[in-house]
Amino acid sequence: MKKSIVLSAFLTLAVTFGAIAQDVKPEEKKREPGHYNENKFRQMYDEMATPNMFRTASGAPGPAYYQQKADYVMNLELDDKNKKLYGSETITYHNNAKESLEYLWVQLDQNIERPDSKTPLVENQNMDKAISTSGFAKKYMGSPFQGGFNIEYVKDAKGNPMKYTINQTMMRIDLPKPLKNGEKVSFSIKWWYNIVNYQEQANNGRSGYEQFPDGNRLYVMAQFFPRMAVYNDVEGWQNMQFWGRGEFALAFGDYEVNITVPADHVMEGTGVLQNRSEVFTAEQVKRWELAEKTFDKPVVIVTQEEAIAKESSFSDKKKTWKFKAQNVRDFGFSTSRKFIIDAMAVDLPTNKPLAISIYPKEANPLWGDLSTKAVAHTLKTYSHFTFDYPYPKAVSVSAEDQGMEYPMICWNYGRPDEKGFVSDRIKYGMLGVIIHEVGHNFFPMIVNSDERQWSWMDEGLNTFLEYLTETSFDPNFPASRGPAKNIVPYMKGNQKYLEPIMSNSENIYNFGANAYGKPATGLNILRETIMGHELFDHAFKTYANRWKFKHPTPEDFFRTMEDASAVDLDWFWRGWFYSTDYTDIGVKTVKQYYVSTEASKETQAMFNRRGRKISDGEPMLYLVAEDAPDFKPELKKAMDVNSVQALSDYVNKNYTAEEKNALKSPKYFYEVEFEKPGGLIMPIIVELQFEDGTSEIQKFPAQIWRRNNDTAKRVFATEKKVVKIQLDPKLETADVDVENNYWPKVEIVSKFDTLDKK
Repeated sequence: MKKSIVLSAFLTLAVTFGAIAQDVKPEEKKREPGHYNENKFRQMYDEMATPNMFRTASGAPGPAYYQQKADYVMNLELDDKNKKLYGSETITYHNNAKESLEYLWVQLDQNIERPDSKTPLVENQNMDKAISTSGFAKKYMGSPFQGGFNIEYVKDAKGNPMKYTINQTMMRIDLPKPLKNGEKVSFSIKWWYNIVNYQEQANNGRSGYEQFPDGNRLYVMAQFFPRMAVYNDVEGWQNMQFWGRGEFALAFGDYEVNITVPADHVMEGTGVLQNRSEVFTAEQVKRWELAEKTFDKPVVIVTQEEAIAKESSFSDKKKTWKFKAQNVRDFGFSTSRKFIIDAMAVDLPTNKPLAISIYPKEANPLWGDLSTKAVAHTLKTYSHFTFDYPYPKAVSVSAEDQGMEYPMICWNYGRPDEKGFVSDRIKYGMLGVIIHEVGHNFFPMIVNSDERQWSWMDEGLNTFLEYLTETSFDPNFPASRGPAKNIVPYMKGNQKYLEPIMSNSENIYNFGANAYGKPATGLNILRETIMGHELFDHAFKTYANRWKFKHPTPEDFFRTMEDASAVDLDWFWRGWFYSTDYTDIGVKTVKQYYVSTEASKETQAMFNRRGRKISDGEPMLYLVAEDAPDFKPELKKAMDVNSVQALSDYVNKNYTAEEKNALKSPKYFYEVEFEKPGGLIMPIIVELQFEDGTSEIQKFPAQIWRRNNDTAKRVFATEKKVVKIQLDPKLETADVDVENNYWPKVEIVSKFDTLDKK
């Protein structure tokens, strides 16, 4: 047997306190009305969608889950001189839904660049009090860019015109007869559009061209073709307009894409290049084959010298690059005569993809030194936390003022200045963008969430993994998002400009903090403080594998994280994701108690009110508060509990020698009451600092607040005197006010105060 000496005494104290509460009769007053359950630990049935046969209560796809498929065959031609793209495509759409479809919705995202686009009209404006001459000319004197799709035709498989209606960035194609379950329909679209300078004119800066002083352009081409919208069991057709911020919801399919460009261009794109020997030199093909077998460092495939030699050629001839991609949700490509290419293989347990970088000479030496290494590290790290990267390659493209992702390819910011200098801000900024955008291959390119509705499902989850990847790439990486302390300025901001994470992207003021930083921080808190690495990592990997190449919802994520870990997180999802509450936990009171063999008058009164004699039962120990009216100063000597005869007799009678050796000898007793001015529930993390300079940390699960969401009490029995108590010493919980985290109270001096004094 093993009993706690201190526990017995504490139970006595708790019983007597309970007796006080029961003996005090409340004053006569009007009966209060009833209320609904507002406890922060209540179940989330009201907030989350009801499970069904499509999406189960466990968070996994159900037996009736389905998703549509859209296959594309495209022929494209880039007119470099006139900055136009011409295209035709045949789409084969497979209806796997049980219901029939009367029409199809196609996304026309380039229409955001039309002169009559409504996107600029929904933004508030303020008058510029001062503006540069170039800015004035562009803003007030220039004519609108003549962008957007010019649809030449929509035809069925037999070449007959199909009826269609364009509504801003969406096009409805009316079917001659309903498309039933298991059927497919093929139709063709021909179009062209003017390519925008994304740095100067774009409403949607995710694609277009970058202009160089030498007359060359670097094209990053995306949203360049009419794309099928998603139809699923949650939204029906996801045909919400594209306003510029909420990104894309897309169906998986197979792509065959032929892209004709000037003969002196070099290109990379989604999928596997089918005619490498036709578009590369024999020597470049050999370098490519070497890269496929090289795992330790990048192999340069198109050299800087070869790229410079092409910069002034401006060939009138053409070449066609042929790509095929299977089971991807989109297609992107980048082309220029300025491109250098390097690549290396990545050794994953089930795949050996290529990490590739393409960049102009203006990006060297920064990109040649770091880009492909960062791509490779990203694939390894993300694969460790989710699933092995399944695609054959991941490409990083150097494009100024960019940071955007597509299957197997992304464009990324960061180049040296005109003198070749690379500051830490540029270096780490570039690395962070590359890691983030390559990481998007996992979320949402494979775990294919609805970005038009829930930006955080791809940006937040991806930013969380970006943080883990950055810190493993370089332990001193200055990560801006992920650590709990970094989100505090946002969490303590003006509530007028805060929205819950569970908000549509178009409704958010501070998009970066809300969709990227706060969800990433929440996941980091779950992993580091609430769940622990083992439980969190297993649950997160379970989610990724359940929903790879599928369309998850927020509920699927929330439910899977609980289902795979046996950790109840309703309180966390509700607070962190569904509200703008913030963390603020403080030390309210600290009372010190001392062991005595004599009952205080207060304790005697408690026993008397219950009709009991204080001598009833076995011998008693009493813990007397320092502020008790009849407190005796000599008790501060911190009597050794083992010197109490009655206690010594009890121990000798009931414990074996081995058990006695394991007993503690507490001398100091503290009752600490914690308060929670902030609305968010969080674990309580307490550091006790002792008189001899040592310390210990104790953690109490969030459930300590389950019956009283506002205050909580704990008793600490220590062998050494406590001189300081600090909450959340490592800043793990995003506490917005640390001034109430200390006992005795500590004056917090801000950096601004320090600078002011200097």
